[in-house]
Amino acid sequence: MSILTINCGSSSLKASLFLADGSRRDFHYGHISDDKTHSLQEAFKHLLNDLGPDKPTVVGHRFVHGGDITAAARIINDTERERLNSLIHLAPLHLPSNLLGLDLCRQLFNVPQIACFDTAFHSSMPELSKRLPIPDELSLHRFGFHGLNYAYIAKSLPGIIGVTANKKVIVAHLGSGASLCLMQNLKSVDTTMGYTPAGGITMGTRSGDLDPGVMLELAKRYSPAQLSDMVFHKMGLLALSNGESAEMQDLLASHTDNARFAVEYFCQQVRGAIGSLASKAGGVDALVFTAGIGEHSAKIREKICTPLAFMGFAMDADLNQSHATSIEQAGSKPILIIAADEELMIRKLCLDITAKVHAG
Repeated sequence: MSILTINCGSSSLKASLFLADGSRRDFHYGHISDDKTHSLQEAFKHLLNDLGPDKPTVVGHRFVHGGDITAAARIINDTERERLNSLIHLAPLHLPSNLLGLDLCRQLFNVPQIACFDTAFHSSMPELSKRLPIPDELSLHRFGFHGLNYAYIAKSLPGIIGVTANKKVIVAHLGSGASLCLMQNLKSVDTTMGYTPAGGITMGTRSGDLDPGVMLELAKRYSPAQLSDMVFHKMGLLALSNGESAEMQDLLASHTDNARFAVEYFCQQVRGAIGSLASKAGGVDALVFTAGIGEHSAKIREKICTPLAFMGFAMDADLNQSHATSIEQAGSKPILIIAADEELMIRKLCLDITAKVHAG
């Protein structure tokens, strides 16, 4: 069995092909066109060309939102395709691209297509973490996101820190989209993102949590379409830097006061989230950094960790600069860097679900 994993962004495509012989081929196609549909179509043309004679027997897709289902993955038929389409309002920044990638793959590859859901990992959260303080009849609750990577990290942790992996671990998934997850016994018990991927801590173009009164005031000033565009594209680091950039690497390289302010704001938000999750759990035994910023920015990790000495975290400057897996000083609680790998988790889920189908 060869498995092709697909992760569609708004105008980019990440893919990995896991061949039957155990080898892996990774592909990434960046911004190609301002037109989303055309951009992804062009990306898939490049992918087909680069695959050459290697063709998948299964295609697994990352889906940012799976709705209320707790299954980590599902085979996609027409009914499931329609169900996923009905969830677009929950993740309007991500699901249209996810669905477009699915539709293109269904045309290109006459093989089973499997959706793998970022929300499923958080289905283990207790009601205290899922419930929103609004009338129950509204049927709205917190979902949580970045679950495929959190699941991958949960799978990896025992091999790195042994039995500590089953204790209270906070994982900081810091990228253009960012969230934190509190794990106990390698399961999600709380996370910062909520009903949509717009909540939680400040991100590249998303504000994170806001006073509801602010949203009511903005709703008076803007149309629903304008407000939706602002919530997903014009807030966060971009707004905090007064429009300078939504990219952390650009802000770190800049010498403007606006850029410095945005960086400090982000780090304070992450520290606050770590403190909040730790207080909910009654302590924390390990801290993990992952995703683009978390893996690659030693300066951000330092700014986040230095004030956390009172919690038992002490970072080794040299190990941090070299991006080692373990970056804590002797005597400190574990501080880890684990590279995100949603693709490997998608492969595992595809193997699991096809094995069940064949067994059934």
